Amino acid sequence: MIVITGAAGFIGSYLVSYFNQMGYDDIIIVDEFTRADKLQNLNHKRYDRLLDREEFLPWLSQNGAMVSAIIHLGARTDTTEMDRSIFDHLNLAYSKRIWQFCVAADVPLIYASSAATYGLGEFGYSDSHRIVPFLKPLNPYGDSKQDFDKWVLNQEETPPFWAGLKFFNVYGPNEYHKGRMASVIFHTVNQIRATGGMKLFRSHNPKFKDGEQSRDFVYVRDVAQMIAFLFREKPQSGLYNVGTGIARTFYDLAKATFRAMDLEPNISFIDTPEDIRGNYQYFTQAKMEKIREAGYQEPFTSLEDGVTDYVQKYLLKGLIF
Repeated sequence: MIVITGAAGFIGSYLVSYFNQMGYDDIIIVDEFTRADKLQNLNHKRYDRLLDREEFLPWLSQNGAMVSAIIHLGARTDTTEMDRSIFDHLNLAYSKRIWQFCVAADVPLIYASSAATYGLGEFGYSDSHRIVPFLKPLNPYGDSKQDFDKWVLNQEETPPFWAGLKFFNVYGPNEYHKGRMASVIFHTVNQIRATGGMKLFRSHNPKFKDGEQSRDFVYVRDVAQMIAFLFREKPQSGLYNVGTGIARTFYDLAKATFRAMDLEPNISFIDTPEDIRGNYQYFTQAKMEKIREAGYQEPFTSLEDGVTDYVQKYLLKGLIF
């Protein structure tokens, strides 16, 4: 059986469907199930059973012999959360327990790290292990992912295969429940429906014009393909960036969303909220050589194609994948 934690969330629920399409339905779904808006992400999916995240580790100690792989995507992902104890429990201690099980049981592990570990990009965006000790995340969430990566790289005993995935800006279906943390595409569609226009954050950095803040936006379908490749092929263990290798501006993203709705762009600007302004990334762009050298050859979805697919097939119809 395959365990997927965070499986009722955005990337996790998409991955369950993707694995179903690959022919896998012997999946253990692990998450926190109190929110109905997340539970809808599991509609029409095939799996063996649901386990609450606090029940999972005790279950694992008794039933671990049935587990053939763990894909650990569950985490607290709110970049505005300042209570480090939450991250220490959910993102660090919990992940260490899963790692230790995988070592003892000889089970492959794929886990979610984050591009938030790169901070302002002072050391670039390479997934080389050499730069990990020097990275400076901008918030407790990023710190928790960085702390686990550093802990992993210091372990003498490892699972037979492991991969830590540094997700860049993932967008796509099944993120309806994420609220403020949902993608700009999701918010753009909602704002256009409500007001006819979209307000992007104004630049507070003189090196960047308004709307020219850039991210490596990666479609969730490409993310699922990369995870499936690592799951199947098990190349060299290590940290892997999950992006496209191409940075695009928020203005490009918003413009593509208007076009997908068959509308002329109507974009204006507002100040970046004070609570995130000091820790705001103005540019991210993944180095993707490592996964390419490992054998992953699928083309990445262009921003325009990904936005069109997401908006027209899912957002405008209120559908999940």
